Amino acid sequence: MTDPTLVQDKRIRRTKKLLRESLVCLLKEKELKDITITDIVRQADINRGTFYKHYQYKEDLLGEVIDEVLLDLVDSYREPYRQVETFVVGDMVASTIKIFEHIAQYANFYEIVLKTDMLPGVQTKICNELKKLPIQDLINTQENNHINQELQSSYYAYAILGMIIEWVNGEFSTLLAIWRNNCWKS
Repeated sequence: MTDPTLVQDKRIRRTKKLLRESLVCLLKEKELKDITITDIVRQADINRGTFYKHYQYKEDLLGEVIDEVLLDLVDSYREPYRQVETFVVGDMVASTIKIFEHIAQYANFYEIVLKTDMLPGVQTKICNELKKLPIQDLINTQENNHINQELQSSYYAYAILGMIIEWVNGEFSTLLAIWRNNCWKS
């Protein structure tokens, strides 16, 4: 017999995903201040009461979208060395680099953040998350490193953000083609 709480959890996850996707889709067309709850629920094909069951304001939904993207970005960044005892960059194959998949999955979100000024401060938030990762995960493993760790983590963060910007500005096509070509060879 199926556990009713699991089914409900699955429905809740599905509903919230529909709402997040609807908001991002609407943000490609107009600014957040011009989007109504009615717009969001129509796009998601759910009723208004369902929206209010999960969120009080559209800004709460937007916050969840941003949090989801940042959490997945961090997870994608860490994936290549999660199960490895000794991480050697030169031994990586393209298929282990999950950040490309992440960017492709959230392409609409990144286009909004990087091509418009609709979500001010989100680029900075992304960069700050990326700055934390090398300090927490990689730099501290390098003993006797005389390089300023904060400066090095900023370098890594802006390099990744620059790659994302290039990918978005290039309509994702060139880098996606290169990545797919390298993955299939690996």
